[in-house]
Amino acid sequence: MAPSAIETIAPETGKVPIKPWTRPAPTTADLDWAPLVEIDLSRFDEPGGKEELARQLYDAVTRVGFWVVVGHGIDDERVLRQFSFGNAFFKEPLEEKRRFPCNFADGEYFGYRENSRWVGDTGVKENVEMLNIPKAIPAWDNVPRHNIVEQNYDEIASFHRDLFDKVARKLFVLMSIILELPEDFLAKAHGYDETSDDHLRYMIYNRRTQEEWDRAQGYSKGGHTDFGSLTLLFSQNVAGLQIRTPENQWKWVKPVEGGITCNIADTLTFLTNGFLKSTIHRVVTPPSDQLDISRLGLLYFVRPGDNTAMKTVPSPLLQRLGLLTEEDKNSDKPVPSGTEYVRARVRDVHYKTVLDKREGTSFEFKGLKVPNYFD
Repeated sequence: MAPSAIETIAPETGKVPIKPWTRPAPTTADLDWAPLVEIDLSRFDEPGGKEELARQLYDAVTRVGFWVVVGHGIDDERVLRQFSFGNAFFKEPLEEKRRFPCNFADGEYFGYRENSRWVGDTGVKENVEMLNIPKAIPAWDNVPRHNIVEQNYDEIASFHRDLFDKVARKLFVLMSIILELPEDFLAKAHGYDETSDDHLRYMIYNRRTQEEWDRAQGYSKGGHTDFGSLTLLFSQNVAGLQIRTPENQWKWVKPVEGGITCNIADTLTFLTNGFLKSTIHRVVTPPSDQLDISRLGLLYFVRPGDNTAMKTVPSPLLQRLGLLTEEDKNSDKPVPSGTEYVRARVRDVHYKTVLDKREGTSFEFKGLKVPNYFD
């Protein structure tokens, strides 16, 4: 069983106590793991390091869509502290969690997402809860905060910023090198200080029985792609994530000690006319030796913002590959911003009380199109 947090507020301080969380033991099941490349960011500032890392990353971002970052410089003690905040939050009374729900009607994803939707006609509800915390910029100063977030905000905000500076920004530099763009091109398009819906996420897949997993799985077996540009996922040892490989096989994603699993999401695919690959992935029933453990997650989502136009970037490489059209070069053509697209997608997927099947359908917004579910 995963460690649990104390469920009550300490009366003498009025603060929510945070019990240290540790990772459960890895599975002993013999799973078919996906072979993902490891990118060691400790080499980023070496002479020629960025160029070598870009070469190592090329296949992952253009064909596989997933990879693992190591050597990122974020101490595991800080990572476990964030897991502890998330674990404590999900043990809070429902009335506290419900104080600041996500505003899905407007496509906004900040706040608490309750596990309240029914999975089609299965009689089973979703088992996912989330708390999404926006980045610490003036634009989001007035976003309400739950007690745990308010009481630990400086620590959370510092972690949030370091994730961008030490990991996301560097990955954008490597991708810009691959695209033969100025090194800071994609980092500027996703600037931390710019208004966008980036968020740190505490997430939990609550325990289900095998029978409940079997009934619900039919609605997610085809997988999905992520909405924004880049997703960072910290290892927590409970297996459940699978990716669809370029060979159309489902393989498990193995937790890497000290590593962050990263993947391309849809808006980077739009910005490169399909060159950077937003990979299909899904969450499935954990192995039998982890079935009784709730799967706690810590993630960071990078999303393009108000000032990022959803059009193909002026990459010399894309030009040579025939992926940069004359229409793309037309600066007068109106296109949606990153925020507009992401919020339209969030509203389409989450503003509902029943999770419906969408095989063979697509979501389209102002010329940007992506399949909802995959066969």
